[in-house]
Amino acid sequence: MVVKKKTVKVEAVALTQDKLRTLKASLSVDGDDGVRDIALTLLACLDLTEPVQQIQQVKKAGSQLELLNEEQCHGALLQACLHTLALVYTSLQAKNPLRRACASALSSVPAWLQKQTVDCLCACLSDCLSSQGSDQATHVIDSISACLDGFSFGEKCIHKLLPEVLQFLQKALHEYLQQNSDLVGRHVAQAQLMQSTLAAVKTSMLVVQRSQEALSIALQADQDHCTLQRTLSGLLDCYIQILTDEEFVQTLQSTAGMAVVLLFRSVMGSGDGVAAVVCGLLCGSQQGAEFAPQWLRRSCEGLYEQSRPAGVSLYLCHGALAMLSWKGAVPGPEWEKLLLLVPYTLLDLDTRIKESSTAMVVARVLTLWSSAALDCMQGMLQPCSDSLQQSLCGGSDLQGDLLGHVYSHWEHPLDGVRHQTRALFRNLLLLHQHTKPSVSDPIKDPYITELTQSLLGLEWHMRGKYGSLGCLVELLGAEYLLSIQPQLPSCLLGLMGNQTLAPYASDLLERLFVSHKAQLADKAGATGETGKEAWMEPWHRTWLTPLLQVLCQAKLDQTTYILDYFLPKLLRCSPSSLSHMLQALQDTPSCNADVSGSRGALGALMTCLRAARAQGVALSSKDGLWGGLVPLSLLRQALVHKHEQVRMDALGLVCESHRSTEFLTSQEMDLICHFLPANLNSQSPGLRQQTVSLLKKLLCRVKDSSQLLQKRLSQERDQGQRERDQRTLETYKEFLCWLCERLFEVLLPGASFSTSLMSLHLLGLLAQLFTFNTEPDVFALGEVVTSAHAQNVLYCVASNFLEVKQLASVLLQQLPPSAVGLQEPERMQIVLRAALDLSTSTKPFDSVTAAHLLNLLLHQPTLPQALLRCSQEQGLPFQLPLTSQSKTSEAFTMELNTLAVVQFLLQRLKSEVVRAESSLLQAAASYPLYGRAHCITAVLQQLNSESLSQTDQWRCLVSELIDVCYRMSDVVSPVVQSSSPEGLIPMDADSGTSAGLQKILSEIQPRDTNDFFSSARELDAQPGLDDTDTQITCTATKDNTGDSDSGEGYRVTAQMVLVCCWRSMKEVAMLLGQLCQSLPLHCTNDGTEETHSWVITEAQVEGVGLYFRQQLLQSRHRGAFELAYVGFVRLTNMLCRSRSRALQQLPARWLSEVLQEVKSSDPSSKLCATRRSAGIPFYIQALLSSEPKSSSCGLLKMTMRELTALAMPSSGRDTDQSTVPQVHALNILRALYRDTRLGENIFPFVSDGLQAAVLGFTSPVWAVRNSSTLLFSTLITRIFGVKKGKDERSKNNRMTGREFFTRFPALYPFLLSQLEEAAATVDSDSGQVKLHPSLFLLLLVLGRLYPSPMDGSTSPLGLAPFMPFIIRCGRSAVYRTREMAARALVPFVLVTQVLPTISNLLQELPLQPGPQMQHNHIHGTLLQVLFLLRSYHTDSHRPLPTGSGISKALRQRMWLASRQNCCVVTRGAYLDVLVCLCGPLTSSLPDSELCELRRETLAVLMASELVSSDGASSSTLGPGTTQYQLSLAQLALSAAVESPELWGAPHFGARLLERLLQCPHYEVRDLALKGLLRSMGDNEKTKERPPWLDETTLSNLTSLALHEEHPQCLAKVIQVLCGLCSSGQHLWRDGDQNLSQVEVLAHLLALAENSAHSVKLHCASLTLASQLAVQVVTSDPKGAGAVECLAQWGALVCACCSEAQPVEVKLMAAEILGGSTATLLTSNALPMGLRATVCLWRSLFILLQDENHEVRDSASDFISSVPKHLLSSDVAGVPVCPPVALDLGVGLLCRLLVLWEQVPAGVLALAEWLLGGEEEEGGGRGREERSSLDEEEFLFEKGDLNLWAEPIQWVRLLHRHLIALSLTLDPTEDPRSREAAQSQLHRLSMQAEAQASGAKQALEGLPGLPQFSCTAEHAQLTLRHHRAALALDVLGRLREKSSQAREPGSG
Repeated sequence: MVVKKKTVKVEAVALTQDKLRTLKASLSVDGDDGVRDIALTLLACLDLTEPVQQIQQVKKAGSQLELLNEEQCHGALLQACLHTLALVYTSLQAKNPLRRACASALSSVPAWLQKQTVDCLCACLSDCLSSQGSDQATHVIDSISACLDGFSFGEKCIHKLLPEVLQFLQKALHEYLQQNSDLVGRHVAQAQLMQSTLAAVKTSMLVVQRSQEALSIALQADQDHCTLQRTLSGLLDCYIQILTDEEFVQTLQSTAGMAVVLLFRSVMGSGDGVAAVVCGLLCGSQQGAEFAPQWLRRSCEGLYEQSRPAGVSLYLCHGALAMLSWKGAVPGPEWEKLLLLVPYTLLDLDTRIKESSTAMVVARVLTLWSSAALDCMQGMLQPCSDSLQQSLCGGSDLQGDLLGHVYSHWEHPLDGVRHQTRALFRNLLLLHQHTKPSVSDPIKDPYITELTQSLLGLEWHMRGKYGSLGCLVELLGAEYLLSIQPQLPSCLLGLMGNQTLAPYASDLLERLFVSHKAQLADKAGATGETGKEAWMEPWHRTWLTPLLQVLCQAKLDQTTYILDYFLPKLLRCSPSSLSHMLQALQDTPSCNADVSGSRGALGALMTCLRAARAQGVALSSKDGLWGGLVPLSLLRQALVHKHEQVRMDALGLVCESHRSTEFLTSQEMDLICHFLPANLNSQSPGLRQQTVSLLKKLLCRVKDSSQLLQKRLSQERDQGQRERDQRTLETYKEFLCWLCERLFEVLLPGASFSTSLMSLHLLGLLAQLFTFNTEPDVFALGEVVTSAHAQNVLYCVASNFLEVKQLASVLLQQLPPSAVGLQEPERMQIVLRAALDLSTSTKPFDSVTAAHLLNLLLHQPTLPQALLRCSQEQGLPFQLPLTSQSKTSEAFTMELNTLAVVQFLLQRLKSEVVRAESSLLQAAASYPLYGRAHCITAVLQQLNSESLSQTDQWRCLVSELIDVCYRMSDVVSPVVQSSSPEGLIPMDADSGTSAGLQKILSEIQPRDTNDFFSSARELDAQPGLDDTDTQITCTATKDNTGDSDSGEGYRVTAQMVLVCCWRSMKEVAMLLGQLCQSLPLHCTNDGTEETHSWVITEAQVEGVGLYFRQQLLQSRHRGAFELAYVGFVRLTNMLCRSRSRALQQLPARWLSEVLQEVKSSDPSSKLCATRRSAGIPFYIQALLSSEPKSSSCGLLKMTMRELTALAMPSSGRDTDQSTVPQVHALNILRALYRDTRLGENIFPFVSDGLQAAVLGFTSPVWAVRNSSTLLFSTLITRIFGVKKGKDERSKNNRMTGREFFTRFPALYPFLLSQLEEAAATVDSDSGQVKLHPSLFLLLLVLGRLYPSPMDGSTSPLGLAPFMPFIIRCGRSAVYRTREMAARALVPFVLVTQVLPTISNLLQELPLQPGPQMQHNHIHGTLLQVLFLLRSYHTDSHRPLPTGSGISKALRQRMWLASRQNCCVVTRGAYLDVLVCLCGPLTSSLPDSELCELRRETLAVLMASELVSSDGASSSTLGPGTTQYQLSLAQLALSAAVESPELWGAPHFGARLLERLLQCPHYEVRDLALKGLLRSMGDNEKTKERPPWLDETTLSNLTSLALHEEHPQCLAKVIQVLCGLCSSGQHLWRDGDQNLSQVEVLAHLLALAENSAHSVKLHCASLTLASQLAVQVVTSDPKGAGAVECLAQWGALVCACCSEAQPVEVKLMAAEILGGSTATLLTSNALPMGLRATVCLWRSLFILLQDENHEVRDSASDFISSVPKHLLSSDVAGVPVCPPVALDLGVGLLCRLLVLWEQVPAGVLALAEWLLGGEEEEGGGRGREERSSLDEEEFLFEKGDLNLWAEPIQWVRLLHRHLIALSLTLDPTEDPRSREAAQSQLHRLSMQAEAQASGAKQALEGLPGLPQFSCTAEHAQLTLRHHRAALALDVLGRLREKSSQAREPGSG
């Protein structure tokens, strides 16, 4: 991407008139000729006003100065010239090119004139230094800085004036520091002051740095000695004040830290003394201070105080590293001490700081220290001292602490911290290498080896691992890591599916393969190999082979990130590998075959080609081959492939190019034409975005290459080349015209949202790149746009989707005005009338449409006259805005039009507010106020408020607008501020609110009933009825569908009243926010008024703020206060950036007031304590988020301190008056922690918030506990991130204990003490249940931590102290607590400590039954053992080592699993442990201990209640029986199904399985069937027969399928039989009786019909029935029972395809139809008959147009089942996208009708589809009658909408294929069948004519512009008319053909 270079602003010389006169006079005196020329040049320069011309004159003067001769040139004129240049130089602003030109001119003087020049410059600068006023100080500081910026004369000048310069800087800094205390709350002014102070500190440092020699001389001299010392001392005082005042921003404090160290170095030199002094400063002690002069020590006393802020040490460390020289040898012991002190100081700070920004500084300074230490080690000529070497080498305490910092921060949320951590790690490795020069081979270094193994042992979700491994690769080479872990490439490629990890994995992969290639090349060079192919082969094998496997087989999201992040890097490294990749992919068997959900080899091919093309590796297309690499037919297949990403890759291959001027070939244009129609209607937002982005690249290529062609045409002389170029341009034009027409054509009524959006996006691109002008042009796209096209775009504004409205509005302004037609008065009047009508619609989105229409009309000059006519038509007075100007500019027209529209709408709104004040119900029903207000806001957004000419009229208008807003709010606020706005039930004690509500309720509710809340009220519009409380009358003034005289009755519900009210509040908020934010403000600062054109006053703005305060603090309805918040945010952003001091201080004042109100909890307060404090958190959020991020965030810190104090529980706080503030505080804190705009600034307060949430659970008050729950949930998300997967306990949402407690150190003692307290209450021995309130939360937090394998045994924040308490929690009497304790224990145990911990836990279990046993304790221990074992298998991927003693301990306690144990809960838990240990995952090697354990376990199982029949019934076992039975079942499944060979019990398998399937507990049967399904899934991959399948099991399964009563089990057993049935037929048995397939089919169909209550059962039974139906058709299709069953089956399948069915049912139907395509749908025998077969095809087409993309994709798979001879070779067997599948399917059906010789009947059946068939019968008229009623009654109900299907496109597709089919009709058919066809033809013709006539009449009866007023009805009627017209066309052709067939016979 090309980034436009920022242009420097050039300003002309600006001098006062007096100075200018003086200069000109001095330049006008006589002098020598050469000097006179210079003077004339400078005079000309001063007379100019254009800065660029002034620069030219100054340059000219500089060149004239160079030519001066010393002998001739003297006198006052030369002095005047030099003085002029010097004065101009010092008067200009910084970075002005004119200033640089002056410096250049002054520098060009001859040597003899240099002293005089410096004197002149000194004089001018001295004048500046003596100037008064802080406003001048900034300019002077800039001038001083500029003098030292590569300007030698300027530097001499500074040295000459050094005392004065330093004195000025000290004085300026002192003034700035004094001003800072006066600017509290004025963020903008404070930010400007911070910038000025920073510039002053930097300039003072620059002066001191560049004047070392002059400074030393001045300090040693006697004169001015005391003065200079005082000046330097004053500067140091200023630096120290900045350092110790936390109100200053960090950048300034950091710079001040550098300035302090620089000053000491400048005064003291670079000896040991300065290092000793800096050491003392870092430690805050005066040790070593004796080396510094007395006057310096006096100034530093503030730095030696113990109370100084922690940040002082940090900034001084930075200063020491940045300002002292570390290159070369360390000068002395004090320097060595300082070098080692810095990191320890920083690490100590690291554990104390909270702010993320400070953490960033610490990380940066630590990296700076490591670089400084590295400089020392690298620059030493002699070896450094042993102590320093030992301190810096790997394994030392310092290195250990620094690595601890790395491991704590490599997952930090700030990118900058992670980057610095990685750099620190790299430098530490280099330091270790430099301290161990004797170890020549780093690979043999034990420290490096151990570190590498530790890093590779970490889990891959830790992002810091990747950067650290990258550092190892850089230093050691890739082969080292590949030798340790050969599967590293495959492992990293497997991580590319994770969006979070993909960038890190790809960076590491890049480092690896680049390093590997370099190492292989070096080896080949060393051994003398010449052929590149030989040494590249292992590289290809290592990197390309796993890549291609992943590309072909992995899921699409994984391969998407490979394309984005990895493949381009690989191709950049080795472009020649492309041919190797493509050859390997084309050699893959079947380029089209793909694994489900993957892109297959074809997709992989496209991915590689696209990446190569984008990198400029692949060639352009020629000779039908894409760069000679792949056939174009494959590319055509890929462009319509079923998988989205394959289509995108293919499109990217066509569109993307390395050169933007590369010509488009005709083949590429053909490919786009092939791609576009099938991909316009894409539901996926990401896919639409990619498509638009890629086509934009293509269109940019068209534009750039066409410009190149035009340029060539104008220069080319070769006639042949000119003709070729002209032909290319014509091809471009044809392509662009086709594209425009295609895109306009799809914008029809009823077009789907996705099609409209995509088309409008692409048309917008065409308008942007080529324009739709009608003037003669190369492409002249305006000629393509017809009036119908423009109208279709206009009607898109009526869409319910905001994005479509916006794109259509923008596009309309770019289309030719003649096509749009809005300049025609009549057309504009109709559109304006429609907009005004829509602005009072009761449908909220209509007001948005109205706003867009009004914004379109604002550009028309005749709009005011149209408004006047509308006003006259309605008989309402309206006066146009008055103007005395005759300007006709576009801006003036826009302003006048905006003024007129706002005045018109305001006038209407005023009258409607008056009527609403008398009847809110009537307003809600007929003229809701929000529409007008929304239109006013939208119109004002288009206004350029910076150049208003009619300010007086605007002021009056704004004043009226604000008043009307307040009145609107007063009307609706009783509803939204009531305690129950959703139901409008008054419960408020406040008399004012109650009175307002009672007035509304008296309107809408009869006095003696409450029927308003159960049914809608009818407002009868007929005049003459009683106007009583129970019946209100109103007259309709809009959208009358009948006669204009008749009124309209309205149905009004509580919902409509509420919507009217909260939307009105929303629009008031948005309008007031817009007024305050965009209009010029009238400021009065210090009593002085600003004279610029203002519209809104400070008092009005403050009034609006108070209004927002009232609404946010009192509204109860979420919609109202959330949207008021949006308006208030606009206001607060404006306040903090305004020029008014009073307004700048308002947020701070309002914040303190509301916090005081929250704290006071006054009973009379109107703050809402329920509804999560309603709008209070929003109010505080808005005030805090307006605080600039660059400030010190004082308001945020103050607020968080106060709220945290309130949120913490305190003694005696149990009354309402004391708990309400606590609830408010908790709710507000929750909102602030959730606010992303506060960013990292909120993190320092997370510890306090979590403590408040945990302690809040101990409150006896429910409201406090509820708010604490919400706050806790928010904090968990804030700390651990948004959940990144379905698994709650995934390590993606966890962090190491070290990282957690390093970032939140205060939580370590808090959580430990809380857990200790909670664990003390857990004692199940007493028999009482004691549940500590906070225990659940503590275990939840601790369960998200895990120990880092990098943690040492002596980690200061280790997790070991928590373990005993968590283990103790396992004794709780509460089951859930025991389970959570077990889960929480797992992460606290290192992988290496798992087995010892398990052994210790098992030793606590009793060896035999005893009276004192506590089963809760036993159960808790067993759960902990179980979870530890599972985690060991998952994390270590290692078998249990032999001799661990675990199996022995378990065998000793086997009684716990037997009947000796009376507690079935512990029995079940013990069995779970045994299953975990004895299962197939434990060990792959035979182990005698394990075999013995399995034998004993199997004995327990065979003696259990599940298997043996002699025991007591399981129902008598007591609580936990089901769980115990499930544990037994899991053990039985493992022995019988999952791994019978391990258990050595194959002969028990059938018996165990039989017992499982016949168990009375349905849960056991369910578990067994799940196990069978899982086993079948595993065997399906290997294509093997399940080993457990024998005749007995099969008989049990078929019997269970016929008699199972539990629907869940029945569904699963049928799924098992489906899997078995798909592999071949099998015998159905019911006990001893054999059943035929037809009998079973009938049973399954009956089951499917009666199982609508269970979707899974319905799907399973119908799927199995379908498999049987296919088998029946194959074996005996003509049997009587078979025919009846097939008909029933067909009807059921068709019923499953309707829009209303659940997605699962439709997916099943799609799978069934796909599976029966070859047997039933395309069979030549027509086994189901024509009608049923055509119905199945119709159902398939319905599914191909379903709204759910999964259903469509599944239905499109039928293409791959179609016999290949029925399809063309380019699509046979290729998975295609649904639109293409639909087109192919209809074409295939037509072809089949010909093959079946059923063309006449087929044509008539398809003509019925075309007409609408069953869709129109019965349902159409009823829908029309209900539509108008339902739209108002059910305001938000979606109904059975399909937002993807496009009926008009479907009927056009059908019509096209029908026309082709009708041509194949054979006229010589049987007369009787012809007669029957004639009868049906006549019936259909009559029906079509009636439908066409009815639709036409209904369309004519709609109001003007029905596309806006009744969009849905218009689209529906248009579709009906279109259907009828196309059907009549087809039927007419059939009649014509029929008459042609009769004529020869009759003749």
